[in-house]
Amino acid sequence: MMPLPPVPETAGEQTVPGDLAQAGVYPTADAGFARGLVVLAMGEAYWLVPGESGFCLLVEPAVAASVQEQLARYERESIGWPPAPVDEGAPAGPDDQISPLLWALALAGVFWLQSVRPAIVEAGLLDAAGVFSQGEVWRAATALFLHADAAHLLANAISGWFIFAAWLGVVGPARGWWWIAVSAIAGNLVVAALHHPEAYRSMGASTAVFAGLGLLTGRAASLAWSDGGGKPLASVLAPLGSGGALLALYGAGGLPIDVSAHAAGFGAGLAAGLVVGWIDRKKVQQG
Repeated sequence: MMPLPPVPETAGEQTVPGDLAQAGVYPTADAGFARGLVVLAMGEAYWLVPGESGFCLLVEPAVAASVQEQLARYERESIGWPPAPVDEGAPAGPDDQISPLLWALALAGVFWLQSVRPAIVEAGLLDAAGVFSQGEVWRAATALFLHADAAHLLANAISGWFIFAAWLGVVGPARGWWWIAVSAIAGNLVVAALHHPEAYRSMGASTAVFAGLGLLTGRAASLAWSDGGGKPLASVLAPLGSGGALLALYGAGGLPIDVSAHAAGFGAGLAAGLVVGWIDRKKVQQG
């Protein structure tokens, strides 16, 4: 900001120091400074002078017209922004770290059982031909508890623990696990359908983990759209961009990572999360 020129003790709409032109008057200094950033972005100087009517934004007369035009655009684009904080009502329940831990222990137990009875792997893994040609639909669920090795198990257990705890803390344990199960199974069915009738076989909890990420992303995007004011599309970009970035960062890679299963789980969770967000918003609106 440029130094203030000498001014009289009072400056307002009718009193402008020197040969400067008035671009606007604002009730608070913060409001004036915010508009001053618009002037600085144009590469011009401004002065903010307190007066009886408020804080007067002054600029060079030669640029006054263009400054006022840009300020008018700023005011139009700022309608409804920033969005109001999302009021989600009462918290769903206490922070749930226990059930994600029990889920991780269940994965470890099944992995131990695999070493004792290897036949359960063949019986429970996701097999596109088995699901759609032989009607073995249960494979879409059982495959979520089977893992190829200890590293595979550890990666899914740790990431799932954090993601599921975050999701359950938002919507509650019973409701949260129901949506995780539905989204993960749907993701497995989708990826099997996309590969059928090819020979496609997979296993692992990563589909459920990315379904949980999709649920968090979808619900946040749904609530942001409802509370986005004049910029609903801009409001949803943050959650969608964050979720998509995490999917790209941790869900993509070379073999043996099953990118299609990760994407299918995330997509199913995203769709379900949008529905959950819509339901929650209706509940809040209805009181």
